Amino acid sequence: MREETKCLHAGYTPKNGEPRVVPICQSTTYLYESTDEVGALFDLTKNGYFYSRIANPTVCAVEDKIAALEGGVGALCTTSGQAANLLAVLNICSAGDSIISAPTIYGGTINLFAVTLKRLGIECIFVDPEASEEEIQKAFKPNTRLVFGETIANPAICVFDIEKFASIAHKNGVPLIIDNTFATPILCRPFEFGADIVTHSTTKYMDGHAVQVGGVIVDSGNFDWTNGKYPELCEPDESYHGLRYVEAFGNAAYITKARVQLMRDFGVYPGATAAFYLNLGLETLAVRMERYCENAEKVARHFAASDKVESVSYPSLETDPYHERAKKYLPKGCSGVLSFTIKGGREKAAKFMDSLKLASNEVHVADIRTCVLHPASATHRQLTDEQLIAAGINPGLIRFSVGLENVDDIIEDIDQALANI
Repeated sequence: MREETKCLHAGYTPKNGEPRVVPICQSTTYLYESTDEVGALFDLTKNGYFYSRIANPTVCAVEDKIAALEGGVGALCTTSGQAANLLAVLNICSAGDSIISAPTIYGGTINLFAVTLKRLGIECIFVDPEASEEEIQKAFKPNTRLVFGETIANPAICVFDIEKFASIAHKNGVPLIIDNTFATPILCRPFEFGADIVTHSTTKYMDGHAVQVGGVIVDSGNFDWTNGKYPELCEPDESYHGLRYVEAFGNAAYITKARVQLMRDFGVYPGATAAFYLNLGLETLAVRMERYCENAEKVARHFAASDKVESVSYPSLETDPYHERAKKYLPKGCSGVLSFTIKGGREKAAKFMDSLKLASNEVHVADIRTCVLHPASATHRQLTDEQLIAAGINPGLIRFSVGLENVDDIIEDIDQALANI
């Protein structure tokens, strides 16, 4: 099946007389006729459901659909994108280990890596994604366990060189984890460029309707965990009677461990109703992404032509520094999110935002409705203009998430707002 068809049919195939749409299995537990059957489930020698903190039929159908879209061997849904990134790292990292990450990733993930993981004894080393391979290599240590980046960075709208970092990671015997939230598997499938694990905030384009928070981890099944660096996947797990994940589950060892060990202990598993809503979003993902990209490119070009706009970041523009890279990794489009800088700084940016009538001023992105965020007035409100610039954020910077409204209506709203500054 091609992507558009997978969005509708992957993950769930009803039998004769069964519901055509993925049903909501709203139950925390499941009935069995013997203690031996339940015991086999806990020993991981039999497939099935026993408690919805680890697996639920509705959620599993959505996991299978996302795994099919990304081309992976398995997926694990979580209650947020942050939870997905946390579990993706903790699945192969312990106190005393280090990870390498691009600094252009989502700010919440930077805080997770630089502050919270540090408290757990895991060091994050940030490297310039545009640095040479020789410079990046210097960041690796004997205890480095993974490399992390985003396909399209939020909100910098940088395009990550997946093949370059996959090559460097693999030379050092570690996997590359890619946050593919903005691109989705419709625009980019990182496994095809050498990535090993993919994460998403499903809150964004996958859901698309701003109705539920969620995340997902997808395992490519391609990484060799037996290279001596990952004993947690190869040596006996005493919490499962000495089970060895690679030996028992082969190329699905990573995603299985994430479910039966970390999800068991952290319990950040979504409910059936949340998965049902996510599936509704997934069913239209392919057609929505096409329109997002079409609308966003028109809006980006309109901003670029305005004498009140200092700069626009959107890789489809020929003048964008990531244009050539986007043609390689994002040939179908660069999502619906762009950023631009208003001339006149913080005051003019705030005036523009307050003048918008159709676009929603909200702390969200990748919605079906156009929404905007001014970091200097919201997420980075506590910083002075000088501190904003030091953090790489122009006081006049606005993140603009183009929705599915008629693009002429979006542009008319932009024009009337620009006329007020």
